[in-house]
Parts: sequence; C-alpha cells; structure tokens
Amino acid sequence: MTLRLPKAELPDELKENMIKQLGGVLENAEVLWHSPALAQDNLEFGAKAGAWSAADTSLKSFAHMAVAAQIGCSWCLDVGYFQARNDDLDLAKASQVPRWRTSDVFTPLERDVMEYAEAMSNTPPTVTDEQYGSLLERFGPAAMVELTVHIAYVNMATRANVANGVTSQGFSDACEIPLAEVPDGPGAVSTA
Repeated sequence: MTLRLPKAELPDELKENMIKQLGGVLENAEVLWHSPALAQDNLEFGAKAGAWSAADTSLKSFAHMAVAAQIGCSWCLDVGYFQARNDDLDLAKASQVPRWRTSDVFTPLERDVMEYAEAMSNTPPTVTDEQYGSLLERFGPAAMVELTVHIAYVNMATRANVANGVTSQGFSDACEIPLAEVPDGPGAVSTA
C-alpha cells in the first residue's frame, strides 16, 4: 500500500528530534502535518499517554499491538516492537502478540487484556460487564481507566494510519526478534 496523501514537510527541529529518538522520521506524522495543529496535538497526547503510569507498561504495550494486529496497522506493530525493545519488555512475548490466542507464552492476565483490547476495537465494541469487572477487580479504578483510554487512543491512531495508507517503516528491524506470523483473516497484516 502507498500513502494516500503525500507527506507534508515537517519543521526541521521536529524531524531532528524524531531521528534522534527513533532513528527516522515518522511517516504518519508527515501525513498528519497537513494539519499542523492536529498533528502537534496528536504527538503531544501520544507523549502524555506514554507517560501514564497507573497501568503496567507491558500490558499496555500488548494491548496496543493486539489492536494494531486486529485493525491491520503494520506501522503500529513495527513501532510497537521497537518500543518494546526500548522499554526492556519481554521481546519473545511481544513478537507473539499478533497470534496471542494460539501462543503459549502469555499469562491469563495478559490474555484477558488483549481480549479486552480486541473487544474495545470491534465495531460495535463487544466489551462485556463480566470482562470489564474482572479486569477492574485486578487493576483497580485508576489503572482500569488508564488502560481503557490507552486502548481507545490506540484505536484512533491505528485506524488513521490504515486509512491514510501508512505502513511499516522498518523500525522493528533493530529488535532482532523473530516476528510472529499473523493469522489470515480480517485485519491480517504483514509484520515483515
């Protein structure tokens, strides 16, 4: 897939910061920069969401990648693997998120979080009272609200990337982890 909208020119300082932090310029930011105020707000909200600390980082990361796999956002999986490495998360688990239902590396809690992320991502959402209540009981209100808003934000970002034609940029190449094969079906993406 190719970008459905040409890249806009980012300010030099922003490009330099992205290269310093990630080793490259984010194509989704270049596409969104056609509306600089929107792009800047999106970058700032993403940074603020990344700093939230009530919910476990690895659980939020797995939820993010589960949403990306379900929606079909190869860019989000690519960056998700890269961020997992930088956050010192379990890379063997991260590599298996696209096939979490059949992989044996995840704990019951991790599976419940990824199932919740997928339920939130369905159209319409299919979250049940039992599912929500079970996670709330284990996390408490602050972490549950954080996880929920994190997944909602990820849904917005993944859907915007897919609609704009943004695909993997190769950030995960630095991870040196074997990436899981994504099962065929709706939303299936290539992680290669």
